Amino acid sequence: MKPAAVIGAGLVLGAVALGAAWLLPSNSYLLLPDRAKPLEEKVKVQGEKDTSPGGIYYVDVVVRKATLLEELVSGLRPDGADLVPEQALVPPGSSFGERRRQNLRQMDRSQEVAAAVALRELGYDVDAEPEGALVVGVAPDAPAAGKLEPTEVIVAVDGKAVRTPDDLRRLIATHKPRDTVRLRVRAGGATRVVEVRTIESPEEPGRPIVGIQVEQFADIQLPIAVEIDLGGVGGPSAGLAFALDVVEELRGDVDRGLRVAVTGELELDGGVAAIGGVKQKVIGARRSDADVFLVPAGDNAVEARRHAGDLRIIPVESFGQALRALATLPRKR
Repeated sequence: MKPAAVIGAGLVLGAVALGAAWLLPSNSYLLLPDRAKPLEEKVKVQGEKDTSPGGIYYVDVVVRKATLLEELVSGLRPDGADLVPEQALVPPGSSFGERRRQNLRQMDRSQEVAAAVALRELGYDVDAEPEGALVVGVAPDAPAAGKLEPTEVIVAVDGKAVRTPDDLRRLIATHKPRDTVRLRVRAGGATRVVEVRTIESPEEPGRPIVGIQVEQFADIQLPIAVEIDLGGVGGPSAGLAFALDVVEELRGDVDRGLRVAVTGELELDGGVAAIGGVKQKVIGARRSDADVFLVPAGDNAVEARRHAGDLRIIPVESFGQALRALATLPRKR
């Protein structure tokens, strides 16, 4: 073969290899920003009023498979993307289908909790009391595997009552990794005590965990109809946004005429819990020209400020604090 032909064949093979790397999926995933979206048309409340200009916006994160080339060359990833391994999204022994169903259940629960918190704020009599931490997932390689099952409810740790997921996290955190905790668990009408060894969290060195995912458990009865529909969006991180929009729909003037982007998991007692994907959510809020962005206080707020640019970040620890913070903002004209 002539040298020119050899060079030409090499170029063709290189182009084919490059094209394959661009098209072939890798074993990793990309977390991508998505634009913040208004909740006004997604939330329907009995007796709602016309809302003011502005609005409450929720922010989601797009997850897709990375190509092999995107995995190898960071400069080829879309702006604002983070590369994560598959096991960071789906624990070993699970599947994306199972994770998807779990996220949709979390979304349903977050909507109920948000409606209850918002209606209580407005003076409605809401029959909803936190009754424990509902187990929604157990990592197959964690100490809790084989000892706890989804749909069971944890009601105590070492004899101390657990009413919310935050109670559970706080009580387990009093231990050290490799300690044993005694969990009182309710299933149906019966309770039992389970001893589970803790391990160190792979994400937070030094923090003890038992390898479960939990949600708020409560029997919630709403006094008026509240319907929230985000289509196929899952997860609990829009809870705070839902509650703020319910108050906006019924009382008005929560947003002060501003475009208010919001993220944060909402507990039944009004507490705001941390969420994931903060970097992508901040970028999504910026791309939607939000005026302010409410995020859970602590590490979430610190991360949000790294990517906020000129977007004002408002850290909040509770639903009441979020309402007060918005009430102090100058009205947009």
